[in-house]
Amino acid sequence: MGTHEITPKFTPEITPSLEELQAQERRLVFRRFTHDDAWALGSLLVELARERQAPVAVDIHRAGQQLFHAALPGSAPDNDAWIARKRRVVERFGASSYLVGSRCRAKGTTFEESSRLDPDEYAAHGGSFPINVEGVGVIGAVTVSGLPHLEDHRFVVEVLEQFLEEQL
Repeated sequence: MGTHEITPKFTPEITPSLEELQAQERRLVFRRFTHDDAWALGSLLVELARERQAPVAVDIHRAGQQLFHAALPGSAPDNDAWIARKRRVVERFGASSYLVGSRCRAKGTTFEESSRLDPDEYAAHGGSFPINVEGVGVIGAVTVSGLPHLEDHRFVVEVLEQFLEEQL
């Protein structure tokens, strides 16, 4: 019998370029986003996280209201704090928390230095992605916390791609 791994199965990849990150945001746009969509998306995130035994917390906010939240085994209260900090970046900048941080790194600085925002309130680390509705704009964010920040970002993007493909 083989050993049973409890860590999530994510393949490490090269850090995405700004162009790749911007292309994700142009591509991952909703036609609409209802309470039922939040439930379905959140449930899909939880289902895949459980399959991978990922110790994450998942959150979906729309227009200042929390529509979905789940904390899986292995997650902690700190994950909720990270979710709030990453979500605030999306709400303020209208872009994924990972893209905002990557733009700063590409300029040779950090988000903390360039934004001058309170790091206890804002974190430009991967895992929060804008809910962008066609013809409307960014109305909220879907956020995951518990994996290394690039993996949080990749996981959200993977699930959004699957969810939006099923919506067609």
